[in-house]
Amino acid sequence: MEKLKNKNVNLKLSNIGENLEINYREIFEILPRKLRNILGNLQYSFLKDVEEIRLRVNKPLLINCHGEDYFLSENGWPTKMIHKIIMVNKDDIMTCFRLVTDYSAYALEEEIKNGFITIKGGHRVGICGKAIIENRKVRTIKDISALNIRISKEKIGCSEKVINYIINGPDSVFNTLIVSPPGCGKTTILRDIIRLISSGIRRYNFKGISVSIVDERSEIAGCYNGIPQKDIGIKTDVLDGCPKAEGMIMLIRSMSPRVIATDEIGRDEDIYALKEAMNAGVKFITTVHGDSIEDIKRKNISILIENKIFERVIILTNRPRVGTVKEVIDLKTNSILNEIPIDERREGHGT
Repeated sequence: MEKLKNKNVNLKLSNIGENLEINYREIFEILPRKLRNILGNLQYSFLKDVEEIRLRVNKPLLINCHGEDYFLSENGWPTKMIHKIIMVNKDDIMTCFRLVTDYSAYALEEEIKNGFITIKGGHRVGICGKAIIENRKVRTIKDISALNIRISKEKIGCSEKVINYIINGPDSVFNTLIVSPPGCGKTTILRDIIRLISSGIRRYNFKGISVSIVDERSEIAGCYNGIPQKDIGIKTDVLDGCPKAEGMIMLIRSMSPRVIATDEIGRDEDIYALKEAMNAGVKFITTVHGDSIEDIKRKNISILIENKIFERVIILTNRPRVGTVKEVIDLKTNSILNEIPIDERREGHGT
């Protein structure tokens, strides 16, 4: 029987840098040996950009890289051809699930009923199977049929291209809304903004200020056993797994933050809590799904746009690549602050 976190496991990460090996060790430790060995033979140039590993019962092993899906051939090469490729069976799924839960699914029942488990390193494993309903709510998931391993990666410095539009003097920020379609890097850039305003920015003479995160889905800080796995700055507190509306009010009362950060705001109760927090003098940085200002004006968050409660809006796109800043808008003057789209790779921070 395979054991979790076996220090003697040969991860076969040849030709891979030390930092990548450490990052992927956490992923490889939850994979069945068969899949672990196959993935360990992947070339660095491919493996470093893998975003998801999907396991489905009696279906091909699927790897997502740069938004493209690949199968793995029997010799371990990425391919889009469905011919002599690696298949996943029920035993593979159950072995992986046992390793993810450290053979104690009951202890993680609260996470399982939400459909995902956060593991060491801040990576997230999505779960699909038979939902068990009790009092009209999901109590747990059994008969696991699919797992989606989402690899969490930090891009330190990716927000430097926009941080000067967000900070306001030496110790404050503008209320900022990041607008992005799914998969365009909004959480990644939000995390790095938090890191900078929390720790301080010497070149702008910006002092680090206290930030509190309501991390409802454990995606921003990637907490594992309550400890953030990502660099979110030295003056940042995290309320992990808490609904945003309740969390905002709790943090104002308990942690006295200068800034509250959340991800994917949108429910009516979120909007109400955000307005209450702003009335208390707290600044906000948050995100919402959308393609443009016009798009989000059709959602319930529009009241915050129309009343100009947000002062800055950052629009992200995946063209020419993920992480490109399409527009930075000053809502007070209705002006666009960046003359041309800011390409993350051109700015020197990578993708």
